[in-house]
Amino acid sequence: MSASVKWALYMTIKEDTMTLPLNTERRSKLSQRLKRSGLRPTQQRLALAELLFTGSDRHVSAEELHQEALSRGVKVSLATVYNTLNRLHSVGLLREVVVDSARSYYDTNLTTHAHVYHEQTGELIDAPLCLRPELISGLAPEGTELVNFEVIVRVRSRSSQAEG
Repeated sequence: MSASVKWALYMTIKEDTMTLPLNTERRSKLSQRLKRSGLRPTQQRLALAELLFTGSDRHVSAEELHQEALSRGVKVSLATVYNTLNRLHSVGLLREVVVDSARSYYDTNLTTHAHVYHEQTGELIDAPLCLRPELISGLAPEGTELVNFEVIVRVRSRSSQAEG
């Protein structure tokens, strides 16, 4: 599936879920979009997609989404959450942001942007990417093409000793 088709599917899901009330019509629209992405719209996958794509863009870990689902009465295993996030990522509906070898977030914002990750709190926020695309594409060695470019700025709170 081309990047432009993935983007069109993503934008359609975002537009549909941001305007529809939480009801069967929204589920139907999500179901159609998942099918167009090549995913089978199981009840658990639909419930998780509804949590992910309702409202504004967000960053979520598998564990956070699992807890949110359970708190809303969605009976789903952590393994199913991981599988669903990985499938949504593989068809281009989510971006995976790996902040370290043991922690990944999934981002519903597919536009080009950077991230700021607070190492102590685990908070991940979007930041504008202030690099021109031609500078980034120039990094690829001859005979290759740039597939992805990620910027993660890592921050931590200043210690009181360092301030003194």
